[in-house]
Amino acid sequence: MDTETAPADNGKVMGVPNDLNQSLGMVEVVSFDKETTCVRIEYEAKMAFCHSGGVVQGGFVTGWIDAAMAHSVIMATDYGMSPLSLEIKVTFLKSVSPGRVFAEGWIEKRGRSLGFLEGRLLNEAGEVLAKGTSTAKLVPLTPHE
Repeated sequence: MDTETAPADNGKVMGVPNDLNQSLGMVEVVSFDKETTCVRIEYEAKMAFCHSGGVVQGGFVTGWIDAAMAHSVIMATDYGMSPLSLEIKVTFLKSVSPGRVFAEGWIEKRGRSLGFLEGRLLNEAGEVLAKGTSTAKLVPLTPHE
């Protein structure tokens, strides 16, 4: 597997301001496989992300999977394209508790202007907590200043 970590440029990761990544609890982009387009990102699920009973709110779970799918497009196109979500579906399989989680995302199929993306969220033990799919419009990536 050919892996690489995402470059940081001018305080940004993947062209996204660190504020967004920090808000989601991103720890690091762990790996990227150019052949499979699979990216793996580590997040810290904080108690502040939880609702009743210490369960992480579903919006964070969706955000982590969505971010991994987006990173896969950005990295697979050498930072040339960005996905704009047309629809996202997430299936929650197990509740997510505070701690380390890993979001994986990849391109299932890519056309000229559309991408069909898939992703999942795993805990440290490798159990799949949620799965997601997305249809995205692919547009040229505009660097953020």
